[in-house]
Amino acid sequence: MLRVPSTALLAQARSDGEPPVTVPRDPAREAARRELSKPMYHQNDPSPLQRALNAFWDWLDRLFDAASTATPGGTIGLVVIVIAVLAILAALWWRLGTPRRAPASAAALFDDRPRSAAEHRAAAEAHAAQGHWNQAVQERMRALVRSLEERALLDVRPGRTADEAAAEAGRALPAHLDRLRAAARDFDDVTYGGRSAGRQTYERLAALDSDLERTKPQLAAGTAGTTADSRQGAAG
Repeated sequence: MLRVPSTALLAQARSDGEPPVTVPRDPAREAARRELSKPMYHQNDPSPLQRALNAFWDWLDRLFDAASTATPGGTIGLVVIVIAVLAILAALWWRLGTPRRAPASAAALFDDRPRSAAEHRAAAEAHAAQGHWNQAVQERMRALVRSLEERALLDVRPGRTADEAAAEAGRALPAHLDRLRAAARDFDDVTYGGRSAGRQTYERLAALDSDLERTKPQLAAGTAGTTADSRQGAAG
């Protein structure tokens, strides 16, 4: 704002020698405000966005200065701390992977269209050949469970989840219970948890599927005793 004296004189002097005209302070201030509000004086003013960005960078600069003042070693110490924090976060990300999202509820293992174990294995191998490891893991887990159903080690139940299948199969194949549970976790991670599988995950699941095909189920003691008694009775 222009500061105008209380008895500001107009610059124009009368040519006839008359005394200059004086203007009171408030009208003079208003006249100056109207004059400075004309567009011709604001052609080079920054845009609202530019003013907002300038304010943000000024705030960030003040914040950085305050942090460097409070940090031992000044600016260099602050930079070292920031680099250390970023390194720790990168190490945690590499070690833990992408944070998994826990599903609200476990979904069924199979879809609506029933397929044989051989069909699921063929689909898994096709996905693996293309490097689609998530889909390969899903299909191989379905092949594993379908194979157990075809061998009557599991009852056919369309709504079964991977965790339920692992727990039920572990009763007939207790030597593989831990691997079955790990396979169910891998299936849930890639299907509902947002994790990405790799070749190693798929090969581990494929090896389990092959091992289970060659493994004989362990009968419960009661079932074995009943079978033996029945055979003895038939022989007598």
